[in-house]
Amino acid sequence: MTLPRLSPFLSELSAYRPSEGVHAATRALPLSANESPHTPLPGIAAAVASAGQDVNRYPDPECRDLTRVLAGQLGVDPDRIVVGAGSVALLQTLFQVVAGPGAEVVYGWRSFEVYPVLAGLAGVRSVQVPLAGEAHDLQAMADRITDATRLVIVCNPNNPTGTVVSHDDLTAFLARVPPTCLVALDEAYAEYVRDPRCADGLAVATDHPNVVVLRTFSKAYGLAALRVGYLVGDPRVVALLRRACLVYAVNSAAQTSAVAALGLRDALLERVESTVAERVRVRAALLARGERVPDSQANFLWLRLGARAAAFGAWCAEHGIAVRVFPGEGVRVSVGSPDDNDAFVRVAGGFRARSRAVAPSGA
Repeated sequence: MTLPRLSPFLSELSAYRPSEGVHAATRALPLSANESPHTPLPGIAAAVASAGQDVNRYPDPECRDLTRVLAGQLGVDPDRIVVGAGSVALLQTLFQVVAGPGAEVVYGWRSFEVYPVLAGLAGVRSVQVPLAGEAHDLQAMADRITDATRLVIVCNPNNPTGTVVSHDDLTAFLARVPPTCLVALDEAYAEYVRDPRCADGLAVATDHPNVVVLRTFSKAYGLAALRVGYLVGDPRVVALLRRACLVYAVNSAAQTSAVAALGLRDALLERVESTVAERVRVRAALLARGERVPDSQANFLWLRLGARAAAFGAWCAEHGIAVRVFPGEGVRVSVGSPDDNDAFVRVAGGFRARSRAVAPSGA
């Protein structure tokens, strides 16, 4: 039977799949999606319930209340902000607006696994620049920029390695980027950063009209299910991006809950501090067992396991823990509750002991 002609890229596309066990009847411990392990604060739950009374009405397409409150907290003018259905939806918009014959996007690799998917769907050629020591190689990325480059993405902290780009390195990099090339700083995990050398995208964007910063309410603010994020950039760029964003994409519950979350920022950031403390504790335990774990500034850790990655992921799934596996490379594990983290450390230790037990003599 003849089928409609769709993009040839779809035949090459691997659909995003959640890690094994996350949505099973007997759910695995959820350490694969970098979610907040904390249940919503009462004020957020009440905001969701309140928004439910008006589901027969369209949401505000301009997200005016949320934009106003965000602008106040960030110390920027409202015309520098555009809200979207999660930062990934805003990323998709960026790919779409730079698309054109021969257009290219440059980004480090490995990084956020959705970048090549969004590029392919938009018809933009991906130029993937290998990481150096689990971190962005900004000099190599600058070397790969050509007249065809329309977009550069710097994921900071990088997903899945958790490493960061310093202010000085980013500034030097931007000096080599043509002002006609858009640079997106993907800062989905900004609230978890404790390294003082890490670049502050909002400060950098103030002096660079070609730089936009993407952040989300899915991680530190615990609103992953509601899908709301935002972009900050030059007002002229933002005005154009607003035209391209899908109308009514951010639902009323998401908008109301994000406003409530900003009002509860102090309480939510106390929870972030507990996650940061757990990140340090779990990494120390893994290092003590001989694992290779870079200093993460996000709410996850990266284990460079190479050929052992798939087996480790299967071992975790067998023991009721969902992690994110990148076969042949490594495993990303989210920082969860203390009990879940303890369970992961035990299971990781069991895998290492098992590996030693079955290793060939003299290995």
